[in-house]
Amino acid sequence: MKIVFLDVKTIGEDIDLSGYDKLGEVIRYPFSTSAEVPERVKDADVIVLNKVVVNEATIGSATRLKLVCVTATGTNNLDKEYLDSRGIAWRNVAGYSTESVAQHTFAMLFYLLEKLRYYDDYVKEGHYANDTLFTHFEERFYELNNKTWGIIGLGNIGRRVASIAEAFGVHVIYTSPSGSAPQEGYRQVSMDTLLASSDIISVHAPLNRHTENLLDAEAFRKMKSSCIFLNLGRGPIVAEQDLCDALIQGEIAAAGLDVLCTEPMSPDNPLLGFKDSRRLFITPHVAWASVEARTRLMDIVLRQITEFFQ
Repeated sequence: MKIVFLDVKTIGEDIDLSGYDKLGEVIRYPFSTSAEVPERVKDADVIVLNKVVVNEATIGSATRLKLVCVTATGTNNLDKEYLDSRGIAWRNVAGYSTESVAQHTFAMLFYLLEKLRYYDDYVKEGHYANDTLFTHFEERFYELNNKTWGIIGLGNIGRRVASIAEAFGVHVIYTSPSGSAPQEGYRQVSMDTLLASSDIISVHAPLNRHTENLLDAEAFRKMKSSCIFLNLGRGPIVAEQDLCDALIQGEIAAAGLDVLCTEPMSPDNPLLGFKDSRRLFITPHVAWASVEARTRLMDIVLRQITEFFQ
């Protein structure tokens, strides 16, 4: 068996992939462009990838290919009809990053809620060393207890965020953009109700026809001016120019984003011009990527390949 990793850099060099070597010949490429893929996969039995596009143009010459493994949950990069026409199986992985993304959600929230950038700067710039009082609370912050947290998309990650939030005494509500049936034990509300009544709003939904540009100018205008907005779903769920305008105009208090419409970030992204880190916090699509989550991910892919050929 020949296994070809097409963009192994997306997994990280700190993850042990030696288990794959026991299955056969393994070739690892850091990155692959669409133009490079045909030559690299022409004699592969299995290809493992994250973002590489898989279609007739890229794998048409791969006469031995039997299995495509995506090291992610989303499979928008796969032409499934073409794979089916060739009898090529595909696998993705779900649920591996729930703890990691939930943890990052709260890391972003507390950074913004407790004005941590301001207080860190205050100390490191020497102001506290010359202060007259033992405490300094120029930037006000509030407790989570008794606040309302609105979750958009109550899948595995949304439910985990909800359970942690409830431990802080938060009232959790949620909405389903696709109109899914209510989930027992959770309070489902309309989108308008969630926008208007939430102190914190977090997005954990997939990108689809129900969610693309869901959070636009009209949505931000309906939010509380004190609302902290977090997107850990997919970038295109948010209209980035509208979000930037909402921050500038004070329609919401702050925003934290781990996903963007274009990744890596486009140089003309309007959010690049918003420099107040106390009100806008962006991380480079890293919420999913704890060491444990990436290890879990690649262990699952290894098991998928093993079971497929057994």
